[in-house]
Amino acid sequence: MTQCSTSRIRGTGSCLPKRQVTNEEVVKKFALPSRDVFQVTGIRTRYWSEADEPCSYLAEQAARQALDSSGVSSDAVDAILVSTTSPDTPLPSTACTLQKQLGTPNVAAFDVAASCSGFLYGLSMADAFIRAGRFRCCLVVAAEVKSRYLHVSEPASAVLFGDGAGAAVVIREDASSHKTTSKPSRIIDVRLYSDGAHHDLITIPGGGSRHPTSMETLRTHQHAIRLQGGPVYRVAVKRLTEAMQDILRRTQVALPDVQHVITHQANGRMLRTIAKRLGICEKQMFSIVDQVGNTSSASLPMALDWAHRQKKFRKGDLILLGAFGGGLTWGTALIRW
Repeated sequence: MTQCSTSRIRGTGSCLPKRQVTNEEVVKKFALPSRDVFQVTGIRTRYWSEADEPCSYLAEQAARQALDSSGVSSDAVDAILVSTTSPDTPLPSTACTLQKQLGTPNVAAFDVAASCSGFLYGLSMADAFIRAGRFRCCLVVAAEVKSRYLHVSEPASAVLFGDGAGAAVVIREDASSHKTTSKPSRIIDVRLYSDGAHHDLITIPGGGSRHPTSMETLRTHQHAIRLQGGPVYRVAVKRLTEAMQDILRRTQVALPDVQHVITHQANGRMLRTIAKRLGICEKQMFSIVDQVGNTSSASLPMALDWAHRQKKFRKGDLILLGAFGGGLTWGTALIRW
């Protein structure tokens, strides 16, 4: 493979569970104070999985949709990367379960645990694998069932999280295919970051080797998502805005030349603040948070897929992506559609 080979997103897909959950139901279920959840979060509804809709089920539906969108057969997939922090089981990986369900023969398959930034971590790995000549086609999926980790003791997370999955088919593009256009479709750059000093801002304390599941972890609700909303908001806005500005500098792209900005759909307030700090208009930033809530790592590829299916993108459009999540982790990407 020549050094001029690149990768690009060929197709996208997404999936939501069947059950739609309103703010009124969330307030009642978790005995929350009477307040306008939409005003606080920008979320009107979210979707929660039923017992027959585990993480791998949502991942499969999104993956099949992405494959259909791309026109790529599952037999052509060389690697499956699944971002999730709510897997079917601790072992085996959800990626291996998805591989079985798709029937892809003897491909590499593994999970990525980078919280809400996971899709960009997976996209970066797929891009690197393809550029290195290791694979020709990667399926990157982000699937989350965070509703299993909500509890009345943690109202900050209870109002935010929903379930869902998003997927992208990433393929190799050889230099010869770029000769017909001066603006070829490609992943231009991906940048990844972390700061473990803030690991305690978003956690699920129980269930791992540090605090194995026990009567005590169950009694003290250590299997619920714990979110320190204020500190997360402040750090996320600062780090993600800086990272998105930095990737534009590195790639020598001016913000007015970017047609679309899509970030992790954390909550409405955070999206508005990031847009303001970047200095972009509301029309440039695509959002679905009001309809699906915060679906963790699935939110970015889901929003990308929704925008694609709504025909928001034109060939050659520049799209700036960004995500921030537990770890802490964050990342940005610049792609040309």
